[in-house]
Amino acid sequence: MRTRLKEHSTDTLLAMIRDGKPMSLKQQLRLTALLSFPAIVAQLSSIAMQYIDASMVGSLGANASASIGLVSTTTWLFWGLLSAAATGFSVQVAHLIGSGDFEKARGVLRQSFTAVVLFSCLLAASGAAISGHLPTWLGGHTDIHREASRYFLIFALFLPALQINFLAGAMLRCAGNMKVPSMLNVLMCVLDVILNFLLIFPSRTISIAGIDITIWGAGLEVEGAALATVLAESITACLMVYYLCFKSKMLNIAAHRGSFALKLSTLRKAVRIGLPMGLEHAAICGAQIMVTVIVAPLGIVAIAANAFAIIAESLCYMPGYGISEAATTLAGQSLGAGRMNLVKRFGNITVTSGMAVMGLMGVALYIFATPIISVMSPVEEIRTLGAEILRIEAWAEPMFAAAIVAYGFFVGIGRTIIPSALNLISIWGVRLTLAALLAPQLGLRGVWMAMCIELCFRGFLFLMLLWKGKWKRQTLIKE
Repeated sequence: MRTRLKEHSTDTLLAMIRDGKPMSLKQQLRLTALLSFPAIVAQLSSIAMQYIDASMVGSLGANASASIGLVSTTTWLFWGLLSAAATGFSVQVAHLIGSGDFEKARGVLRQSFTAVVLFSCLLAASGAAISGHLPTWLGGHTDIHREASRYFLIFALFLPALQINFLAGAMLRCAGNMKVPSMLNVLMCVLDVILNFLLIFPSRTISIAGIDITIWGAGLEVEGAALATVLAESITACLMVYYLCFKSKMLNIAAHRGSFALKLSTLRKAVRIGLPMGLEHAAICGAQIMVTVIVAPLGIVAIAANAFAIIAESLCYMPGYGISEAATTLAGQSLGAGRMNLVKRFGNITVTSGMAVMGLMGVALYIFATPIISVMSPVEEIRTLGAEILRIEAWAEPMFAAAIVAYGFFVGIGRTIIPSALNLISIWGVRLTLAALLAPQLGLRGVWMAMCIELCFRGFLFLMLLWKGKWKRQTLIKE
């Protein structure tokens, strides 16, 4: 029995790709599921952390919620840039592992630490410099300027820790290890809840079985939420790096000496993969910031409802991002092994799976929109508006899945320019234009109608690229 389980383990199935062994459809599906499930758990734990943050901050009132919601798109911009930097190196590692060159993969890992630390420190300095002006630039009400600025400043100062967390997790996933990043992300969520409880609220007394217990609290409110998040991320980053460097079977650089100096060839490939992604994230988040500017004049209730609905919708699309990570690993290692037939099959399997899962999640989102929003805010106006816009968005989930998972697949094979361009065309040409036209007449509902239409359009573009594109006749790996 144990032998049979071992034959169907993740490591064994990934080894079949590297060794050129034939894989049945059942084995391909099993490997996709084995990689996707832990990645989905990791993504859901990440959004659960944001959901819990929003719920705890939401109990402080609409102003506190709006102060975080105002800068949320800018934090996503920085997250996207960090993720692109990590991906530029992790995809190279996936290709090298697929070809069986573990020593060179460890060399790329060492170089990646040097590059991303320098990059994230520059971003941190930039974020700290703009934190005081950001709420004004985004058109937020003066009542929330101070809290929004402080929240973003704390976030910016801890960007290097977040970058290391992104890099270590991406490297482990590209090596086929989805379980450790998943478990550590769940731990991060637990730590965030505990730290939120201690840092957001003041000291208070609770009664348990008739016994009064005084619990210490810092009472930092919005600033406490920011500190809790970055501290949880920092602790997780330390644990992630420890496992990567000392315990990983393929990438344990602690057991193999080597240089951390950057090589031009490695940096060139990282830029070729990561730069289109970085520019795309910047442009997309720029568009999202413009959407925030469109939403801001609609009032504090609209800002808060928009922020809560975005977090709630994430419960639907996080499984898509989990499957997307599996697609990146499977496509990357299959390409590295020179098995283009498997590259194509895994692309179709992962995209179909993502659309099915997110389609079901969209149905659940539509049915349970009101209770989902109600958990995050006690304000009736926010609850009503938030539930309405969630039901609008629910219709787009299957096609959104097609775009998410197909994008992860193209990242895995190192083809990021055209997918990034499609994202830009869609969000700037469709979403932003429609939002600007519909918001004056329909308010926040018009903004979310524009988002729903754009996501369906984007999914169609990615399906056409996957099924009809010329990527099958091209390869990225050039030594």
